[in-house]
Amino acid sequence: MTPIASLITAFLRDRLAVERGTSQHTCDTYAYAFKLLFEFAAHKLKLTPSKLCLEHINPPLVLAFLEHIEKSRNNSPLTRNGRLAAIKSFMRFVEYRVPSALKQVHSVLAIPAKKTDTRLVPYLSKEEIQALLDAPDPTTRLGIRDRAMLYLGFAAGLRVSELVGICMGELTLHPSPTILVQGKGRRQRALPLWKETTAALRAWLAIRPEAPVPEVFLNARGKQISRWGFEHILRTHVKAAANTCPSILNKKISPHVLRHTCAMVMLQATRDIRKVSLWLGHSSIQTTEIYLQADPSEKLEAINAITPPALRRGTFRPPDKLIAFLTSGRAS
Repeated sequence: MTPIASLITAFLRDRLAVERGTSQHTCDTYAYAFKLLFEFAAHKLKLTPSKLCLEHINPPLVLAFLEHIEKSRNNSPLTRNGRLAAIKSFMRFVEYRVPSALKQVHSVLAIPAKKTDTRLVPYLSKEEIQALLDAPDPTTRLGIRDRAMLYLGFAAGLRVSELVGICMGELTLHPSPTILVQGKGRRQRALPLWKETTAALRAWLAIRPEAPVPEVFLNARGKQISRWGFEHILRTHVKAAANTCPSILNKKISPHVLRHTCAMVMLQATRDIRKVSLWLGHSSIQTTEIYLQADPSEKLEAINAITPPALRRGTFRPPDKLIAFLTSGRAS
């Protein structure tokens, strides 16, 4: 039997963090997936998690775990597939570390992902995003900070991890306002800033307190704002924006919706999916094509370019009521 503790430690610390240069957020997500898996396995096998062995993580246990998180934790198929992806990544790591487990590894890798619904990306209308950007109070320190965060997150199409991770050294306001974004997969991209975004950032930097951390946006304790902190800020201002734009409450708004909104605004303005892909920092333009599906203007152009077949003319005349009664069978 092969203890699993040393293997999972090497996977998270060496394979992900060092060899692959995976972001801290991804490492945390994988660690949480294994926390759930090991707690489930320990309960099912009547063992403590530290006593689990690699041989315990076989296909029947993995399938039972996936069913558990769907039914008992009410996780979506998308979340289920994410947990399975973490397990498979670990098994590919084990494949070369423990050759004796090759058959077990391939059996786990053969577990299929669950099909998920393909839905249109959610985004805010022009009126809704304006109401959201107007929600923070520009007469208070936190309001000025929140307005700058919301504006930058929307205008630059940033992921929440990119937004809260922006450092002072990555922000340039002279002569051309730009930010250097540390994106997914360690990819960097430089983005110019709108003058409105620059104005919001200048207002915040003018009152930003001195802090021992390099991040631009600070919480009330002078430390970097966490992704969960920004989600709380966003929820607060969505409620405030509903006072002037009630339709915003009909949408489930997360930080990623700001990124989707930016993408849709850029697509409708440029009509160039390649430019949208570059702006968002996608590794493949295929990832950006989801916005073409959500943009109705592309379909309208297709409709307007087609001459549809003509309809044969005719006028409908309802049958005489007396004749209809006599032929309906109700007269007998």
